[in-house]
Amino acid sequence: MNNTILLVEDDSTLSMIISETLQRDGFDVLTAGNGEEGLKQFTRHGADLIIADVMMPRMDGFEMGRRIRQINQNVPLLFLTAKSEIEDIVEGFELGGNDYLKKPFKMLELIVRIKALLRRNVREEDNLFEIGDYTLDLSTQILSHKDNGGIELSLIEAKLLKELIVNVGYTVEASTIMQLIWQRDDPYSRNSLHGFIHKLRHYLCHDQSISLINQRGIGYMLTVKRE
Repeated sequence: MNNTILLVEDDSTLSMIISETLQRDGFDVLTAGNGEEGLKQFTRHGADLIIADVMMPRMDGFEMGRRIRQINQNVPLLFLTAKSEIEDIVEGFELGGNDYLKKPFKMLELIVRIKALLRRNVREEDNLFEIGDYTLDLSTQILSHKDNGGIELSLIEAKLLKELIVNVGYTVEASTIMQLIWQRDDPYSRNSLHGFIHKLRHYLCHDQSISLINQRGIGYMLTVKRE
């Protein structure tokens, strides 16, 4: 069964392009032209993921997202925005958004982000996350190795490692991580992030198949070499 995506976008041309691209990639797509219509579509039909423009008539994407979160706390919500101000991005996350994409964007980037959100949503039904010889129990923040016992991570370390695990093999942008953990992207947060990445590399050193790669200027990627 294909995943169903609800696309809420008032630009009819862009909506058609995104819809056709998603359908070619195997998704079922519902569309709406404004926040009110999008809210009705979700209430009637549901969706596995929602893509919503921020600036729309009648009801903007943020207000629609706020109301949807009153109905469903778990459905992934990706905002499309022409805005770049950090306050607007933070507002989207505070309202329950899971990710955002600035216009204009490439369709391939949209597809990658959609698949990452869907993978994350499936895995978050369980508090146990596995990577190589390690298991992360998010409920206790314990990272266990099959032969070397366990270590209790800080909340930030656990959240960061979980985000990297559910996106294994894909680059997670540094800005996305910082918004998730600190709700801001500034030089202080970037320096702190580098420090936490260094600690995670140390914690994962007992499995040589695991690599935590710095994609310079972009973000980080966790990989596992398979035999």
